[in-house]
Amino acid sequence: MDVVSIIFTIFANNKILTFMEFNAKQIAAYLGGEVEGNDNATVQTFAKIEEGFEGALSFLANPKYAHHLYETRSSIVLVNKDFTPERPVSATLIRVDNAYEAIAKLLSLYQSTIARRTGIHPTAVIAPTAKVGNDVYLGPHVYIGEDAIIGDGAQVYAGTVVEERAKVGADTILYPNVVIYHDCEVGNRVILHSGCVIGADGFGFAPAADGYEKIPQIGNVVIEDDVEIGANSCVDRSTMGSTYIRKGVKLDNLVQIAHNCDIGSHTVMSAQVGTAGSTKIGQWCMFGGQVGIVGHAQIGDKVLCGAQAGIAGSIPKGNVTIQGSPAIDAKNFMRSSAVFKHLPEMHTELRRLRKELDALKQE
Repeated sequence: MDVVSIIFTIFANNKILTFMEFNAKQIAAYLGGEVEGNDNATVQTFAKIEEGFEGALSFLANPKYAHHLYETRSSIVLVNKDFTPERPVSATLIRVDNAYEAIAKLLSLYQSTIARRTGIHPTAVIAPTAKVGNDVYLGPHVYIGEDAIIGDGAQVYAGTVVEERAKVGADTILYPNVVIYHDCEVGNRVILHSGCVIGADGFGFAPAADGYEKIPQIGNVVIEDDVEIGANSCVDRSTMGSTYIRKGVKLDNLVQIAHNCDIGSHTVMSAQVGTAGSTKIGQWCMFGGQVGIVGHAQIGDKVLCGAQAGIAGSIPKGNVTIQGSPAIDAKNFMRSSAVFKHLPEMHTELRRLRKELDALKQE
């Protein structure tokens, strides 16, 4: 039996059946890796390397965890091909091009064995003009509005609302209590986690004599294919036109994308990132947690931004790493931080030197 068949058997019905085993040679063949140690070492489940036990498969991708390799009780550990142990290792190693990608491949295989939900719950409300595709799951208290479209194989969990004329693509998953406002479009294979709000009004107000006058937000949100958005994140509809989340974008929990933004393909944002209105971000950018981006900024491709940075203007050239608030070149920021922590002592020294200088002038 090949490793794929074995894994499917092991994780059948979403349960780990510990009497089923597969060995290092089979795993290596599936991953295109090389065994270093016992070809016949067997495993039945997964474990973190620091919590390993006999019969478990672990992985080592981050060098910071390398010290666990020499102590782990896991039977098999996936490592990168260029990893060189500093001392003997008791576990069998499987060397692969990228250990993180390899474990992800195995976990994805496991995930694919979990049975998909099917059927339409009797409490779901579907408007007469809505179109629901084949093999769709609609959970309890789901609402599908007039002229809305739900693609084939979509999974819409309990309490989710898809408003009028909204479109949801094939094989997309909307977890509980997602809200997709009217006229918004969600692509294929998108995952929206619980509490996502797609298409709420952008923050548009005009100062008036007696307060603020609301500017109608008549645009929409377009989310392209293979996007994943974390829990309680919000993507606001545009004032006019569309707010875009391009193909392959990954947004963490509690991310705010303001109206008329355009987030480039394969860009990732960690928790609590906030983008002000009309910001355009390039492809393959990475933003750490709590990064803030000023409105109307133009951010180029492959900009890497450290946590809590404040981007106060455009970075059109791209291909840079920045940090700090206002954000500057990361290396410059590190040098500046090294100086910053000594400022009190430097200030004291400066005051002493000034006194000495004044005394010399008086003499």
